[in-house]
Formats: sequence, structure tokens, C-alpha cells
Amino acid sequence: MKSVSEQIDLLLRGAAQVISNEDLKKKLSKNIPLRIKLGVDPTAPDLHLGHTVALAKLRQFQDLGHTAVLIIGDFTSMIGDPTGRSTTRPPLSREAILANAKTYQDQAFKVLSHDRLEVVFNGEWFGKMSFAEVIRLSSRVSISQMMQRRDFKERLQAGTDIRHHETVYPIMQGWDSVMVRADVELGGTDQLFNILVGRDLQKDEGQEQQVAMLLPILEGLDGTQKMSKSLGNYIGVTETPSDIFGKAMSISDDLMWRWYILLFGKSEQEISQLKNGHPMEAKKSLAQALVERFHDSEKARQARTDFEQKFSKRDVSSADLPALTAAASITALDLVMSTGKIASRGEARRLIQQGGVELAGQKLADPQASLTPKTGDVLKIGKKLFYRIA
Repeated sequence: MKSVSEQIDLLLRGAAQVISNEDLKKKLSKNIPLRIKLGVDPTAPDLHLGHTVALAKLRQFQDLGHTAVLIIGDFTSMIGDPTGRSTTRPPLSREAILANAKTYQDQAFKVLSHDRLEVVFNGEWFGKMSFAEVIRLSSRVSISQMMQRRDFKERLQAGTDIRHHETVYPIMQGWDSVMVRADVELGGTDQLFNILVGRDLQKDEGQEQQVAMLLPILEGLDGTQKMSKSLGNYIGVTETPSDIFGKAMSISDDLMWRWYILLFGKSEQEISQLKNGHPMEAKKSLAQALVERFHDSEKARQARTDFEQKFSKRDVSSADLPALTAAASITALDLVMSTGKIASRGEARRLIQQGGVELAGQKLADPQASLTPKTGDVLKIGKKLFYRIA
């Protein structure tokens, strides 16, 4: 293992809060592999970059010789984490949870190593509890403690219901830490209360308390709001190499440096070195690294080559472009709308009239012009959308 100071230097990169740094140093000083817990509830089938911040930190621990403990919340998913929610989560069926869990693990392994990893389902212990045991466990935390949670207080003030099962969730998450004897638990900044419950329960059970390592929320492509599918500002783990590369190239320079730290653990010194070069090269390197993480090095190299052909060299003749099937005779307006990427016919009409659409290198000016696209022709819409006629 690296020295304690070297490990601390790496592990604290990008961390928003650690409770506490001193406890983490003491645990690392034992020079034995620590057990690093990350609990996930598979409430949706697909992951995006925001979900991988904690996975990337977990991988850092693995690379330092520690054991990653990935808890799949097959049982807690049926309750639903109330953190940050203004309403009660709808319940999921067990079949949907298990299907999501399978997809989640497949995608998580794009970041995690199979070495030094334990994957456990918390249904292994919660599914065996009697009702009396649930009551005894629930008695460990008072209602007054639970109502200190910001999201619960806000819901009370707004007159929104808090269902009793939601108050049990933090206790269950905390009990997970007891069951796996976690030394460190990773979570977003909104998970502080739940992780602290785990520390209290470990203390009650005579265990050494886990360190809480809180990670910031990753901003999406817009650079301001949390990455979210509902906001459309995300990069999905399963997206194509060209889509991942292209989306990464669209972010601001300021956000690029933040992604380097949160997703790849770059040090301030490494960031400074990157800043000494051209920001476009740094962004291409980031985009290539993301494609390599979720696909492979060859596809990452090809995605970069294609991007440079399309945007840097303005040469799309040999680039790998998404195929677009078009009728033998079609209006310019209908051809643009057939991509499914333009929100309305009005917007498509404006793009054509303003000279923002080209077919086979020729600008289109009349939305109602009759076209006869040929196989292999390239359709260009704006600065970033390219299609090859199939």
C-alpha cells in the first residue's frame, strides 16, 4: 500500500466533507485493507456520469488495496430513499428491482474492478427479520432525531405527508453498515444524516464507527444543475462512443476541470499542468478518457478521430456517422424533422432559412424544396448534428 499521507492526498480529492479526517488517518495507519461501503438502490435501470462519482471514488480505494463493499438495496428499494424528495416515492415491484440490479451491476463494472470487491444484497438480512426485530431496531432512533432531516422538516412545513416507512429508511441504511462492518461509507452530500445513523448504530453494537466520506453532486452538461435525465443534461454510461465524446466536448472549461477531479481524481498539480496547454486538447483528452472508461481504448481513439474529422477538419467523408433513412423524394423540412432531434417544425424551418442545414455539402434555403437524397450523402444540421443517408 501507499503511505498514509499519499492515500489521504488521493482520497480527499473531490470530497466535499469527511467525518473525520483524523479517523480516516487512524484507520489507514493500521496498514490493513479497509472495508469501503457504497449502498445503491436500483430504482432505475441506467446510470449516468453523476452516478459514477461515488463509483470512481470506490475504485480509488480498490486501487489502494482496500475492499469495496457494494450493497445492492434490493430490500430498501421497495421502501425508497426519501432523501431530497418532496413526495413519497412510488413502490417498485421486486421483479423490476432485480432487473434493474442486474443492469446496474453490469454498468458499475465499467468503473469498478472485480478484484477486492464484495457485492451483497441487503435483502439477505432484512428479509429474515421478524416484526419484533424491526421494532427493536426502529427504537434505536428517536422521532425528534428523524425530524431534524432537512427534507422532512421542509415537507412538514409545506404540509406534505411523511409516511412512517420513510422514517425507517435511514435506520435500514445504517444497519447495512453494521452488517458489513464498514470502515468508510461513501455517499452524496445529501446522505449525511443516513451515514451518521450508521455510525451511531455501529457504536451501539460495539463496532468501530465508520468514516463518512461525502461526495459533491456532479453538475450536468449545462454546468449549473445536477446531472439528470429529466433535465436532459446528462451523459449515459451506455451511450455510444460518439455521443459520449460529443457531449463531453460541449461542456464549459470550468466544468471540465471539475469533471477531471471528480471523475478521474486528478490532483491540483495535474490540473495546473493541463491548464498550461490548450483547453481544447484537455477537453479532447477528457472526452477520450470517458469513452475509454465505458467502452475501450480503440473506440475512444476512433471517437476522437471522428470528432476531429467532423468539427476540427470539417471533413465528414469518412467519419462514422449515425444513419438516417429517408424517402426517395422528401422536402427539406421533413428531412430535418425525420432526425427526431429538432423540437418543432417551426424550429426546423428557421434552421433551414438561416442557412444552418446542408445536404451533400449544399446549403438548403427553402424548407419546402423537394430533395432526392442519395445513399452516402451527409446531412448537417447546425454545428453538431451529422447524419449519413442510408
